[in-house]
Amino acid sequence: MPHLLITGANRGIGLEHVRVLLGRGWAVTACCRDPEGASELKALDPGDGRLRIKAYDAADAGAAAELAKEVREPIDILFANAGTMGPGDEGFGKTDAAGMAEAFAINTIAPLKLAEAFSDQVARSQMKVIALQSSRMGSIRDNTSGGYYGYRASKAGLNAVGKSLANDLKARGIIVMILHPGWVKTRMGGQGGLMTVHECVEGQLDLIARANPAMSGRFFHVSGEDLPW
Repeated sequence: MPHLLITGANRGIGLEHVRVLLGRGWAVTACCRDPEGASELKALDPGDGRLRIKAYDAADAGAAAELAKEVREPIDILFANAGTMGPGDEGFGKTDAAGMAEAFAINTIAPLKLAEAFSDQVARSQMKVIALQSSRMGSIRDNTSGGYYGYRASKAGLNAVGKSLANDLKARGIIVMILHPGWVKTRMGGQGGLMTVHECVEGQLDLIARANPAMSGRFFHVSGEDLPW
């Protein structure tokens, strides 16, 4: 039975990944900060042991290593999905250093620590995929409007992490997918989004299903388009 481990699983895109893959017969380790309060996530439990909900705080640099003590099975898709907008749309001259540091901890460092903690389990699986939930706002060439210093920089940093992971894990057969989900109707993306959460997840899973070494370390729009760094 294929196995997904995903962070930020209690809402939005993460919750929908759990819903879809449980429906396809997968085992899912769903990670979030407050498992007890994750009512929508708990409601997805099919009652057959395929869903495990684990506590995980992406802001805690030691959280991935602690989680790895509890999850020892092979992981077909390790999905670093948890993220934050950080301090929001900071104009020049009004940046928040503490907020930016938190954005880097969650958006950049946490996915790296997840990969370090679980690379052995990913390498033992059939699919061998690490997926990183990035954003087009992390593209330097695509930035024509400025602002959002913490979010943009932390997602650009995540892209750099993903590229390095693709190189460092290549010999172990691991494929690293760096993904932009599109503008999705979520709490973070707002209701002006161009696609539903389900459409986003189906597109991302279609990309992941086609994962091969030539795709590792590249930055993909949910449509399959290569995005610029």
